[in-house]
Amino acid sequence: MDISPYVERLRHDLLAAAEAGGPEVRSATERLTYALDPAVRLALMEAVSHAAAEITSALPTGSVDVRLDGRDLDFVVDTTPPPAPASPPPPPPSTEEGDDGVVARVTLRLPEPVKARAEELAARAGTSLNNWLVGVVRDATSESGDRAVRVDVDLSSLPFGGGRGRRLNGWI
Repeated sequence: MDISPYVERLRHDLLAAAEAGGPEVRSATERLTYALDPAVRLALMEAVSHAAAEITSALPTGSVDVRLDGRDLDFVVDTTPPPAPASPPPPPPSTEEGDDGVVARVTLRLPEPVKARAEELAARAGTSLNNWLVGVVRDATSESGDRAVRVDVDLSSLPFGGGRGRRLNGWI
């Protein structure tokens, strides 16, 4: 958006008003309008930026940004919806064949850094530390020849554009 016509229109209107004061007033007004040019441009840019911010706050999704390109203003309208919330991880596998539903209590002593990392992984998986540990032990002690591996990959970090907030999780 070129704001020069608006600045020129203001200059023209001020000069027209100064005509009534004679040649000295017109000359002073002309010098003053050239001195005010940067301030007028800045005021117009600020007004347009505030308008864009108000429009953005009224939009359900997306945004309107104003960018300066030389002496012109460019508008950037982003209508992308916010990233969908990550799908909840699948529930832990049900008890294996032969489990009789009896629960045993075990005391496990872990080094603090290992415990902190396990809590972090459990939180990322959306489960409690206890359920996460049960899953890890169950996987490690499964009798099947096929060892299932739990996969949880953040696709947003991949260079081929997995997208923000996208995850791949499951079993291999």
